[in-house]
Amino acid sequence: MLPFEVEIPFVNHLGFSLHRWENGEAELHYQARPEHLNSYEVTHGGASMTLLDVTMAHAARSAIPGSGAVTIEMKTSFMAPAKGALVAKGKLLSRSSRMAFCEAWLYDEQGALCSHATGTFKYVMPEVVQSLQAAKKQIKTD
Repeated sequence: MLPFEVEIPFVNHLGFSLHRWENGEAELHYQARPEHLNSYEVTHGGASMTLLDVTMAHAARSAIPGSGAVTIEMKTSFMAPAKGALVAKGKLLSRSSRMAFCEAWLYDEQGALCSHATGTFKYVMPEVVQSLQAAKKQIKTD
C-alpha cells in the first residue's frame, strides 16, 4: 500500500487504499463498510463513482509529479453489482499541459467487471498545490 500524496478527507472517510500510481496508471482498493451500501446491500453507486474518479485522477497525476487534478466531467456505466472487496484500475489515455483524459474499470472480489468510467481532468500545477498546502487554502480551479 502507498501513501496518498495529499490528504483527501472524503477518501479517508471511505477507506480507499492506493496500491499503484505510476506511468499513467493507478490502482486503488476499497472494502465498503455497511454505511456505504445501498438498499440492496451492495456498494452504493456514489461510492463506486468516487473510487473510479479518484483512480482516474491518480492516473492523470502520475504523469506530472506533484500535480493535482480536478474533475471536469465523468461518465460511468454500471454493468453489475459491486460486491465485496473492490479493485479499481485507471489509465491515462491522453493529456495536454492542462488537461488529462482517463478511463477506469471497477472489479469485484471475483475479478468480474462491475463498472467503467471515463473522465476529463484539469491539472493543478505542482507549485500551486505546494503553495496552497503551505497556506492551507482551497485550490482554485479557474
